[in-house]
Amino acid sequence: MLHLVSSLDSCSIDEQKQAAMEIRLLAKNKPENRLKIAKAGAIRPLVSLVSSSDLQLQEYGVTAILNLSLCDENKEAIASSGAIKPLIRALKTGTATARENSACALLRLSQLEENKVAIGRSGAIPPLVSLLETGGFRAKKDASTALYSLCSVKENKIRAVQAGIMKPLVELMADFGSNMVDKAAYVLSVLVSLPEARSSLVEEAGIPVLVEIVEVGSQRQKEIAVSVLLQLCEDNLVYRAMVAREGAIPPLVALSQSGTNRAKQKVRAADCFTLSLIN
Repeated sequence: MLHLVSSLDSCSIDEQKQAAMEIRLLAKNKPENRLKIAKAGAIRPLVSLVSSSDLQLQEYGVTAILNLSLCDENKEAIASSGAIKPLIRALKTGTATARENSACALLRLSQLEENKVAIGRSGAIPPLVSLLETGGFRAKKDASTALYSLCSVKENKIRAVQAGIMKPLVELMADFGSNMVDKAAYVLSVLVSLPEARSSLVEEAGIPVLVEIVEVGSQRQKEIAVSVLLQLCEDNLVYRAMVAREGAIPPLVALSQSGTNRAKQKVRAADCFTLSLIN
């Protein structure tokens, strides 16, 4: 293992690639190896590889960092070794695999609360939103999960709205064949406490999409949609009228009668809101 770590600093790109690939596989296949590799000193040189101009070498470096980050004990060491900014650069300009794995690695690092602000301030939110909008299925899934984690911090919510996150979220929620309705709705649910997010949601025609989810979505999707609609309409008569015009009352009433206990509780909590819509 020490030989592999020393090869990461080789002057030969081929040797670096071989070492990074082997470390990546060792860290992927055997969880007990992740801490051993980190203790052998691999994190610093791997972070350097993430900044490589050779895209394949960068990809191997990103993937090795991701696999090491699966060990909770390694997260702090990876972040303190300066991995955040190189991972964000790879998220912007790397191969498709490097972009997906950078999003996953940033998700892992964001599970330490103190890293969430640093990741947001280092510029991760706009490229994650871009990946959510333009990536393939796995990329969208990875980006949405990372954004959900990062947006538990208010300043990252603001960054996400400013980066245009509402458009891809609404599009994904509207596409029941995307298998992304739940994930997009969960991200929306953490953003909607912001006034900027609520106005952006309305501008992107999110209300009819949410009402449709209440009508035909799964029970979990219905619960999230009701929760978002309630926050959207709280203390806003204009939005209440818009929701009513979209036909929200019948599916809300139906959900209060035939939904899960949790869904019924959400709708019952909205009794005053529902009555205000009808009136």
